[in-house]
Amino acid sequence: MRSRYSFADYSLEWPAAFEAAAKRLRLLFGAELVAVHHIGSTSVPGLAAKPIVDLMPVVRVIESVDPLVPAFRDAGYRDWGEYGLPGRRYFTRDRDGFRTHNVHVYQFDNPEVERHLAFCAYLRHDDSARQEYEEQKRAAYAMHPADIDAYNDAKNTWIKRTEQLALAWYRR
Repeated sequence: MRSRYSFADYSLEWPAAFEAAAKRLRLLFGAELVAVHHIGSTSVPGLAAKPIVDLMPVVRVIESVDPLVPAFRDAGYRDWGEYGLPGRRYFTRDRDGFRTHNVHVYQFDNPEVERHLAFCAYLRHDDSARQEYEEQKRAAYAMHPADIDAYNDAKNTWIKRTEQLALAWYRR
């Protein structure tokens, strides 16, 4: 069954939800964990978003995650493997049919780590980019309130363009 999704104004509950989930992930990963980052729109203060907390645990060796899959399942997560992105391990958590958490696990030296960190940092830094992204997101949700794939596709061009700006800014 597909998860449903909604859209909401920024909530001060999102950082707390991140911290609670990150605490559980730190216990699951143990010494293999390098860091857990809050990524995605819920990590950007003031940005309206799908109320889904995205976490990015960074580990020393990505293959070390595979034996942890049963522990993730026991903690209420669904395992998706790489889910189209080689080098990633992806887990999700739902409540009452609505997605609440996405967990994107990467090895510390995967270039996706920098891309995710740069994009979020850029949106936190640049008010006009954050406002423009929110407009994109609201328009995408208005057009596709029940189709998350179409919602994501509607934002993709803006995201890809902005990721390049964000990476250049982040690397300076």
